[in-house]
Amino acid sequence: MEKTFYAQLLTPDGPKFEGDAVSVKIPGTVGSFQVLYNHAPLVSSLGLGEITITQKNGAELHYAVNGGFVEINDNRCTLLAEKAELAEEIDKFEATKQQQALREKLQKIRHNREEAELELAIVENKLKVASF
Repeated sequence: MEKTFYAQLLTPDGPKFEGDAVSVKIPGTVGSFQVLYNHAPLVSSLGLGEITITQKNGAELHYAVNGGFVEINDNRCTLLAEKAELAEEIDKFEATKQQQALREKLQKIRHNREEAELELAIVENKLKVASF
């Protein structure tokens, strides 16, 4: 029988997941890593990417995230994300429209592109996670 630990994914909009997990795959800012039962204590920053939570029944939940922090201690994994969207809830049509608009915007601007580039990276991450 696989051992589980308590995981929670919290956002300013409220909790996205709370319960037992077999594993959590996390996009750290310096690289991705996986949390399993009895993981060593750790605090890390979250990058842009996908969080995958594997539950005891084998079901996987995929979330698009774009920043935050994770704390792992005593078989508890607490993810504090700026934003987290469940793959099945991402509106692919709307995200594709945003992606196209941002690409067009970036073709027109030459300076101060960082904000638009970040917005584009966030939208493209959402599309990638929605298509897992």
